Amino acid sequence: MRSAILAFACGIAALQSCASLPAPALLAACAGAGLLCALFVRERWRGIGAGAAFGFCWAALLAHAAMSGQLDPADEGRDMTVAGVVDSLPYEFDGGVRFFLRVEDDSGKLPARVSLAWYGDRDGGPGTALVPGQRWQLRVRLQRPHGNANPHGFDYEAWLLEQGVGATGYVRVSRDNRRLDGFVPSLANAVGRARWLLRERIRAALPGKAYAGVVVALVVGDQRAIEQADWTVFNRTGIGHLVSISGLHITMVAGLAAFAASWLWRRSFFTGARLPLVLPAQKVAALAGVLTALAYVLLAGFGIPAQRTLYMMAVVAAAVWAGRMASMSQVLAAALGVVLLLDPWAVLAAGFWLSFGAVAAILHATSGRDGARATPGAWSALRLAARTQYAVTLGLVPLTMLLFSQVSLVGPIANAVAIPLISLAATPLALAGSIAPPVLSGWLLGASHGCIEMLAQLLTVLSRQPFAVWSAPAPGPFVFACAVIGTAWLLAPRGWPLRWLGAAACLPLLAAAPIRPAPGQVEVTAFDVGQGMALLVETRHHRLLYDTGPAYGPGSDAGQRVLLPYLKGRGIARLDGVVVSHSDTDHVGGALSVLDGVDTGWLLSSLPPGHPAVRAARKHVRCAAGQRWTWDGVVFTVLHPSGSDYGRNEVKPNALSCVLRISSGEDDLLLAGDIEAAQEAALVASGARIDAEVLLAPHHGSGTSSTIPFLRAVGPRLALFQVGHRNRYRHPKAEVYERYRQMGIARLRTDASGALTLRLGGGVQASEYRTTHARYWYPRASSTLGGDAGVTIEHVNDSRVPTPR
Repeated sequence: MRSAILAFACGIAALQSCASLPAPALLAACAGAGLLCALFVRERWRGIGAGAAFGFCWAALLAHAAMSGQLDPADEGRDMTVAGVVDSLPYEFDGGVRFFLRVEDDSGKLPARVSLAWYGDRDGGPGTALVPGQRWQLRVRLQRPHGNANPHGFDYEAWLLEQGVGATGYVRVSRDNRRLDGFVPSLANAVGRARWLLRERIRAALPGKAYAGVVVALVVGDQRAIEQADWTVFNRTGIGHLVSISGLHITMVAGLAAFAASWLWRRSFFTGARLPLVLPAQKVAALAGVLTALAYVLLAGFGIPAQRTLYMMAVVAAAVWAGRMASMSQVLAAALGVVLLLDPWAVLAAGFWLSFGAVAAILHATSGRDGARATPGAWSALRLAARTQYAVTLGLVPLTMLLFSQVSLVGPIANAVAIPLISLAATPLALAGSIAPPVLSGWLLGASHGCIEMLAQLLTVLSRQPFAVWSAPAPGPFVFACAVIGTAWLLAPRGWPLRWLGAAACLPLLAAAPIRPAPGQVEVTAFDVGQGMALLVETRHHRLLYDTGPAYGPGSDAGQRVLLPYLKGRGIARLDGVVVSHSDTDHVGGALSVLDGVDTGWLLSSLPPGHPAVRAARKHVRCAAGQRWTWDGVVFTVLHPSGSDYGRNEVKPNALSCVLRISSGEDDLLLAGDIEAAQEAALVASGARIDAEVLLAPHHGSGTSSTIPFLRAVGPRLALFQVGHRNRYRHPKAEVYERYRQMGIARLRTDASGALTLRLGGGVQASEYRTTHARYWYPRASSTLGGDAGVTIEHVNDSRVPTPR
């Protein structure tokens, strides 16, 4: 059974890495092959072959159904009136609220579930908060699921697919917006309403408290109110898994319920009815534990770690009721199979691998141990806890390096304090306070918050230590496989030969260095940050960030969500310099996060002296035409603005954009910021060298830039457009985009291609993330090389762009 379930999981994982969904004929052939394996292959290989085939087919069938339920492209951007039920815990942010709506549409033309944002004061609304289970009629504007696509970044489109969301959008101001029903009866709506009530009760009891969001996460699993700064501390200290409803918490609560049920049943609830003779107390305890776990998991929002714990408990309870004991490996395998059967997209979530990986590491580290000689008592329990923590910490090192490119060195110390404090104090107090009478609720919730606050102070001290985390680039498949084998070797039972060799196998994982361009070459990454600019320029020994992307909202920006995860995934711990072209928020929005999150040598910008980014920089230099430096044979030249531009009050921020030309031999790149027609004309008239093979389209391709004289003077063969999907400015303007095509300039845009990677030196090579990392849920991008020939740029890694003669 175990090998068949593992093969089933491998089949599902294979489907989730496909660039396109298999055709029905291929699926039928795969299912037929699985059936033949089940019927005619020898027993040893029967489960493996059939499990892999059926896993692939099952995931493909559900994927076909999910993709077919997405919004019709013809309905994108069109206002429509829909009716539906609020289907999630609404998330309130500055300026609005986000929520899922279960659409009621008899025609079948609309997706069953959509994600909506309601901005402003929700004109036409009820004047009160949106509540799960309410039925609303809303005027909305929808689009197909789309998110930023960057290496080492969060895949928003995959997450929406897993959530069953077929469209995203926002509520329009309309008189049609009104609540139709206060509550639509159903089990799902009842659970959602209960979660909302508990969350609101906690908020009311802890107004303005710093860690109220953590208490909410412990009770109902909603982590969205936890501040990003707190997440940084939790992740650096390795206790992020505790700041939610984890498997440990569910086990504790279910264990308490099972013990109470068993104790009361053995005493027949003090009635003298001799209930244990009717049904054994062990079976009653198992049933009570599973039911309690189910209730808690429903409150948790059915997260993957919670599901894993529930299904493992259910398998153990079934074994108790059947009178047959199952090994823990069989229990874990059964839980794995059920999770993937219900949610084949679970393999895309980090929590899936960490949850099952932690239990697998514990099982491997404790298998074959002789526990018969263990003496009961506190010392024995302490040794068992220490051994378990050692197994989890060491066993998850390869996974944490693969998923997060870092491992917490202070994690064992932090977990030694956090596990008992959160599991035995903060969580029970929070649960009790959320359901206790008002006279006790405030006190219990306040006590829970006090425990978390006290813990956070210790974690903050630990996280600030320079040795708190070990960082390295995300490993490749071979290095990761070696590290997994080495870790398993290290965790083998005492007496296993040459266990120290396991540590040697992990060295490539921990000691890897970032990949660098060859001498004289330049590698440029144009990030998909939405409507904004951010490019990383790398030479052999130096790195420069040009612009930092937009701010998305309070506490959220491109630096935090795109740039820092990429730098961490690459193992880049230092930037030699950052250039912020000008003060518009779509260029400077992520600057503070970058300056705070990575060591930066200097900041070059046209920002005013009092700007927060200027104050946060270690060294700030105002950009001015004529500045020039050379890194590893690559020449960087600032072409604009001139020093006199800063003294003119009428000059707009766009006109002060720092224009940077990067030259690597015969290959040049021109980063034009948001300059417009007047600045383009000044550059052409200045006599400075502005020719370049690659041009970052000025002002995202707006109608006030990319003039014909400027494009002729630059003479690019390739233009990059950093724009947001369906952005409100409609960049790039259709006539400007067509102008590039008519002039024979190849065009790549981040909203269609995702992050773009260029290599300059000995020719220009370009690759698109949505092509090199293609997945079936990504829309198909198209880029064309204009000119008379109308040649198409092939969507392959490192497709070569011709160099001008």
